[in-house]
Amino acid sequence: MKGKLSGFLLVSTIFLTLSTRILAHHGSAGYDQEKVTILKGTVTDFEWSNPHGQIYFDVTDDKGAVVHWISECGPPLRLMDVGWTRRTLKPGDVVIFYLKVARNGVPRAILQKMTLADGTVLENRP
Repeated sequence: MKGKLSGFLLVSTIFLTLSTRILAHHGSAGYDQEKVTILKGTVTDFEWSNPHGQIYFDVTDDKGAVVHWISECGPPLRLMDVGWTRRTLKPGDVVIFYLKVARNGVPRAILQKMTLADGTVLENRP
């Protein structure tokens, strides 16, 4: 009986420890939830993957310097529900991004929606 209880407590502790790390990964506290930042950028890469996709893009700032951005978007199954495919974005595409940017000033964001060059608007489904 004692062995089973010890085993159960050990497994429970491991599970709880891992689940808090998973939740921390998906938190949005590090992003400014109060405003949406709009950036026009050129896609450099698009990862169609779980647990969420990633969009890499370059934006030229006011001084002419290129800033490399990374934006999270939803997982493939949720994005497919709103019209995305693995071929939605390709390197060289110029896109207008609507983002919740990182509070600490690094060029990282959570995508809210985007407008493609042909005028198509695609929402994000996190």
